[in-house]
Amino acid sequence: MRTLLVTGPGGAGTSTVAAATALAAARDGHRTLLITPGRPAGPPDLDGVPGLRVHTVDSNRVFTDRAAELQDRFGMLFDLLGANPLDQEEFTELPGADAFALLQALGTARGQDVVVADLPSLPRSLALLALPGQLRRYLTRLLPAERQAARALRPLIAQLTGVPMPAEWLYDTAARWDAELAAVQAVVVAASTAVRLVADPGPRATAAVRTARTALALHGLRLESVVANRLLPTGSADPFYGPLADRQHDGLAALRAEADDAGAALHRAPHLGAEPDGAEALARLAVPAPAPWTGGDGPAPDPWTVEDRLAEEGHLIWRLPLPCATRDGLDLIRRGDELVVDAAGFRHIMPLPAALRRCTVEGAALRDGALQVRFAPDPALWPR
Repeated sequence: MRTLLVTGPGGAGTSTVAAATALAAARDGHRTLLITPGRPAGPPDLDGVPGLRVHTVDSNRVFTDRAAELQDRFGMLFDLLGANPLDQEEFTELPGADAFALLQALGTARGQDVVVADLPSLPRSLALLALPGQLRRYLTRLLPAERQAARALRPLIAQLTGVPMPAEWLYDTAARWDAELAAVQAVVVAASTAVRLVADPGPRATAAVRTARTALALHGLRLESVVANRLLPTGSADPFYGPLADRQHDGLAALRAEADDAGAALHRAPHLGAEPDGAEALARLAVPAPAPWTGGDGPAPDPWTVEDRLAEEGHLIWRLPLPCATRDGLDLIRRGDELVVDAAGFRHIMPLPAALRRCTVEGAALRDGALQVRFAPDPALWPR
């Protein structure tokens, strides 16, 4: 299954480009699913397009169902406290519920050739895509595997210590949540998943794309293409539109340079003069479908590489490509067996490889668009 995540700096027509991408994939003969958040305007009318299914995320329904499920789990506790449970009509969607609903739709997509996800603006998208891994990390910390493995001993431990042990339903619920999060995480890190950035050509868009390249690399996501959207025709004698089109042309050249440097394609989408309201209008954007996926299943190769320089220099180098990153916007700290990296205002927590856990950090440097962290073997931990 080919998954394309469509996002951008915001306000550049991401939803329109996502719909046009899904339409192009369906017209190329692929079974296509467009996942789009429920917005007041909604996506363009794509009913009746052969091979295309539109799933509009109903975040309120997803939240209500999950809240009712969780309340049922807490039923015994409510009885002990003498509390009255809420009726389903009383549940009100909380902030952030739309993110969970979108993730659920992404993780449960099956039986498609192409899935196009209409994501929010880039900062929110990266936080959204990192959420499954973060929540799984929290679950592991709160309910470690060794505690779950000792289920049969819990009644005995509770009698010996006099401390009540967590109920069985808590572990069952955590295991089910972990499985759902793992399904979403598998889609995000798959080699067949890529990102399509949408931007209005201009200085701000170029800066936003550069920041996006750093952030995507930090999270191990591949940039498939950049879409320069809402392009005005050149050569206009109009005193307003002429200079505006010229500035777009300059911005287009900058976007092309960024796309070429990232090994991504650049697509041009014209300004239609009005919001497209159907398949034929979307087709005029000429946004191509994602390239067919010819690789195998499984996660993408880890962007981090370990270089062994023990014999020559006495240390190991952990290297991560971070294009467009600057020293001013870079920070990192080691916490136990993890490395916390901040770059361009984005944060990613990465577990250290087994060998590096037996090392101490000597230093780090940003060279040739890559973060290089030096590790020296800890004599107390390094095998002799």
